[in-house]
Amino acid sequence: TAEKDGTVMGVLVRGQPAEELIGGEGVRYKSREFQWLGSMNAEVSVCAARGNSPVQKFGDLLTTPLKIGGTGPGADTDFFPQFLNSLYGTKFDLATGYPGGNDIVLALERGEIQGRCGWSWSSIKSQRPQWVEGEPPYVRILVQLSLNKHPDLPNVPLIVDLATTDEQRQVSRVVFSRQTMGRPFAAPPGVPPERIAALREAFDKAIQDPDLLAEADKSKSEVDLVRGEEVQALVDEVMNTPAPLVDRMKKIIDDASR
Repeated sequence: TAEKDGTVMGVLVRGQPAEELIGGEGVRYKSREFQWLGSMNAEVSVCAARGNSPVQKFGDLLTTPLKIGGTGPGADTDFFPQFLNSLYGTKFDLATGYPGGNDIVLALERGEIQGRCGWSWSSIKSQRPQWVEGEPPYVRILVQLSLNKHPDLPNVPLIVDLATTDEQRQVSRVVFSRQTMGRPFAAPPGVPPERIAALREAFDKAIQDPDLLAEADKSKSEVDLVRGEEVQALVDEVMNTPAPLVDRMKKIIDDASR
């Protein structure tokens, strides 16, 4: 409903296209009709285990339970491990109800839990970098939850690469597409093409501005441009998911959310 002259843009939720696809409650929009300008970064979440836990690699999770902490239903810390349990057969043992992410980290330090899943790599890097250094590390990164590997983690497997069936691969791409969308900006439907082109060019320049990048580096905030055309293509990929696969995905997500 905003002005269609290029003077208005919004910072939207990265899970928006997937919510539309599965018919989420309250969805009254068409993701394809938004004109995506780009994203400030592609978010990579991880699952991690304490270095002294019996789980040393992702494959161990198929036979060995790992007690992890979560903040509540719908949060990445709860949904991602439940989703992996449902689709991949992992054995995450979720203890939910922690007030926030810092409380999960403290519980990990106290030994109440053995790990955390749906944990932003950028948060680990800025808050507990010493935890992933040395051998053995205090926490071991088991898997990356995104569509592309983070350059810091070339030897940690990507969840879509661990898929053993087409179903696992396709459903994982839809669910974790939100990570690649990161922090997306969009203009309303109906803005003239020439103005969208100008806004995308301006967005690209702004996100790559040396002063902005220096400030981000100083505050240990991760900034990594995802261009508008890339976000638009990803939205199209999500919305083109075949109907039978959408039905299967709804069941998996419903099972994971219980």
